[in-house]
Amino acid sequence: MSEKGRHDYAATVVWTGNSGEGTKHYRAFSRDHEITCASKPTVFGSADPAFLGDSSRYNPEELLLSSLSACHMLWYLHLCANAGITVTEYIDNATGRMIETTNGSGYFESVTLKPSIRIGAADDSELAKSLHDKAHSFCFIANSVNFDVGCEPEVLAG
Repeated sequence: MSEKGRHDYAATVVWTGNSGEGTKHYRAFSRDHEITCASKPTVFGSADPAFLGDSSRYNPEELLLSSLSACHMLWYLHLCANAGITVTEYIDNATGRMIETTNGSGYFESVTLKPSIRIGAADDSELAKSLHDKAHSFCFIANSVNFDVGCEPEVLAG
C-alpha cells in the first residue's frame, strides 16, 4: 500500500534495435524501443532522427514535451470546471528547444505551451485566461523540470 499522497509509477522500456551486431559500433544498431506501462498499448519509440532514430516513432524529447502539455491541460480543465467555466475545445501546439552541448550531451532550454481554448459565450474569458497560471503552478511535470515552461494561451468565447 502506498503512503497517502505518494503515487508510484512503473514503466518498462525494451530495446528492440539489435540488428545482429548489438552495439558493436555506433551505426550498427537501431535506436528502436518499446515502452509499456501495465497493460496499456505499447508506445513505439526511437531516437530523434538527428541521432539516427526512426522519424515514424516517438522520441524521448517529444514525449517530454507532450507530457508537459498534457499535464497542464488536465490541470487547466480541472480548474475551469471548478470555476464554472465551460471549456468546449482545447488544443495546444507546444514547442520546445533542446540545446546540444559540445561534449554530446544536451538539455532542454525551454518549452512554450500555446493552448487555444474555446469557452462558453457567457463565460469569463479573463478568468479563463488567468487559470493558466494556476494550472502551471499545479502541474506535476512542470514542477519537476529545471527549465522554463512558458504559456501563451488564446481564449476564444462561443
